[in-house]
Amino acid sequence: MEIVVQKGSILEVQSDGIVNAANSQGVMGGGVAGVIRRAAGKEVEEEAVAQAPIPVGSAVLTGAGRTQFRGIIHAPTMPLPAQRIPAENVYKATGAALQLAEEKAFHSVALPGMGTGVGGVAHPEAARQMMKAIGEFSGKNVQKVILVDVDPSMVAAWKEALEESDSTTDPRVHRKYRGEGETK
Repeated sequence: MEIVVQKGSILEVQSDGIVNAANSQGVMGGGVAGVIRRAAGKEVEEEAVAQAPIPVGSAVLTGAGRTQFRGIIHAPTMPLPAQRIPAENVYKATGAALQLAEEKAFHSVALPGMGTGVGGVAHPEAARQMMKAIGEFSGKNVQKVILVDVDPSMVAAWKEALEESDSTTDPRVHRKYRGEGETK
């Protein structure tokens, strides 16, 4: 599996699907969720809300609306909108997103920094939790995980966590870093 870390907009990556760091209600308020909703259209939020409640540690798929993706995976990090969360929720949400991408036969999936906005998880801890979930994931369909964020400190945290991660010693895992603003 290839892991790509890059700075940029999740909406500009080339992948089968993208992940929304959601809440269990499916409401797409601010942060990355709001950016995705504005680009994709309100019908994506309506689809997510119709599948609620979505427990932390699970994920649901909606259409991609006006975006180019095959679908949007909504993986809650928090039960209600705008809640502070424990770092463990980042691990659970990341794992659930990857598992759903696998079940839907996505070959590539892009994730933003999970739980780092209103969730309040520090970038280094969020990166470690995400890397732990990625390292433990084993699937046949998902061949590429793209970690993408507009915040340079999140990108730096992923790079550091990836370098420290035991999973990177696996010869099947390939690391790739893309430069600032390079999203394609």
